[in-house]
Amino acid sequence: MDMQSPDRIAKPQERDVAAASDDVAVPAADGPGEAGGLVAVAKPLGSRAPGFVQSSRPLHLGWQVGVFLVGLLVVVTGVILLPLPGPGWLVIFAGMAIWGTEFVWAQLVLRWTKRKVAEAARRALDPKVRRRNIALTSVGGVICAVLLSVYLWKFGIAMPWSIED
Repeated sequence: MDMQSPDRIAKPQERDVAAASDDVAVPAADGPGEAGGLVAVAKPLGSRAPGFVQSSRPLHLGWQVGVFLVGLLVVVTGVILLPLPGPGWLVIFAGMAIWGTEFVWAQLVLRWTKRKVAEAARRALDPKVRRRNIALTSVGGVICAVLLSVYLWKFGIAMPWSIED
C-alpha cells in the first residue's frame, strides 16, 4: 500500500498555497481518504549562480560582489524614491530580489515578506474586515464632503492663498 508521510499529505483546508511564501505548489498523489491537493515544496536556499561560476571560488566571490553592488544600487534608488513620486517600495523589493539570487539572508527576508503580505491579503478579504473598511471609508468620505461644503460655503471657489480676511 502506497502510504505518504503525514507531513506530505495536503489537508483540504491547506490547499490555499498563496501564503506558501517562496514555495512551489505541486500536486499531491492521492492518499488514503484524500483527494489529491497541493503540497508546498520549498525552493532550496543558496546561490543561484551558474555552475561554472560556483566551481571557481574567486569567480564566485566576484559574482557575489557584483550581485551585491547591483542590488545595493537598486535598493538605494528605491530609498531615494520613497519621498518622491515613484514606486519606491517596489524598487526596494526588486533590489532585495536581486540580492535573493545570491544571498540566503535576502532569501529569508523575501520569504518572510511574502508570507506577511499573503497574511495581510487574507485578512483584508475577511468579510468582517471588509465591512469595517467600507464603513470607515464611508465615514471619511462624509467628513471630507462636510469639510469641503463648509469651505465652499464660507469662501466660495477661492484658493487658500488668495483669501483675504
